[in-house]
Amino acid sequence: MTRPALGLYAHWPWCARICPYCDFNVYRARGADTDAMTAALTGHVGLWAEHMEPRPLASLHFGGGTPSLAPPATIAAVIKAADARFGFAPDAEIGLEANPEDADPERWRAFRDAGVERVSLGVQALDDDALKSLGRMHSADQARRAIALALEIFPRVSIDLIYARPDQTAEAWEAELEEALGFGLKHLSAYQLTIEPGTAFEKRAARGQLDTPEEDSAAQFYEITQEICAARGLPAYEVSNHASGPAHQSRHNRLYWTSQDWIAIGPGGHGRLWADGDARRGFALARRPDAYQAAVSAGELWEEDETLSPLDAAREMILMGLRITDGLDRACLRAATGQDVDADALARLTGQGLVAGDETRIKATRKGRPVLDYVAGALCP
Repeated sequence: MTRPALGLYAHWPWCARICPYCDFNVYRARGADTDAMTAALTGHVGLWAEHMEPRPLASLHFGGGTPSLAPPATIAAVIKAADARFGFAPDAEIGLEANPEDADPERWRAFRDAGVERVSLGVQALDDDALKSLGRMHSADQARRAIALALEIFPRVSIDLIYARPDQTAEAWEAELEEALGFGLKHLSAYQLTIEPGTAFEKRAARGQLDTPEEDSAAQFYEITQEICAARGLPAYEVSNHASGPAHQSRHNRLYWTSQDWIAIGPGGHGRLWADGDARRGFALARRPDAYQAAVSAGELWEEDETLSPLDAAREMILMGLRITDGLDRACLRAATGQDVDADALARLTGQGLVAGDETRIKATRKGRPVLDYVAGALCP
């Protein structure tokens, strides 16, 4: 098996406010010890370098939480540590997630000077009522100004939008999407609102206080997204992601979808590595910031780790690989896990027009992408 690319995910766990739909590992930023977290993050980079044979990073992604709340000096320190211990590939992506209300020219230029070349803005909506219902802190005008500022400062800019929101109409979504694409963006992520367990939205839904579109309407929003983005030169390259070409795709996320290697630092981070003998290993870090910092101080690389069975590794590769329009590389699947897709299911799904492919690669069709969970589950051995 060809040596996979390596990425680094850095989790900044703090937010000014926790959104009612979010089930990520996040905490209120009040009283956050950013100096201690900076030391833990940079120290963890060193632990990883001592544990494995370092090789140049294909990507470094700051996620969260809200990493745009981190001091620019923290972002710079992590990038410097990663460069010193691993180095970066010539075309490496260094990305950071940001919220529109954090848009500040001086601060964002400091991120750029530190090495951040791609920013992903959590816009979520360009409508004030929708933003309020989503629990966001910024206004639609703030989002518009933040997009303009990001395009001025960073070479690569993406925004996130959420559709199938409470009380949203198809006509309103079309107008919102057209406005977003009018900024000249080269990348856009559009996610269907899902009600996740343990969130404030789940509690509201259980009480009958959250009115979200029916499944058929949500499917209509998805089709609208595909059609408008493709017409504006940003076709889908993954279920929820659209780009004007390969150079503008998320290189870090492609590591996930193509089952490459990635390591993680920061509370609650997860990673995957192909180990000796082509075994797939997964690991998870301590979730609470204080527990994470203590673990790194004690020299602990992770809190939990496991070696996936060949069958589980194959299932993961199928689930992730079918998300991208390139499709699942069957030769890579067989080489990495010794497994292949279920032949009977492949024949059935092909006949139903849900997948297309041959011995080397399988792709979900336009018809199959809206029911991808079913398709992937059926193909798993």
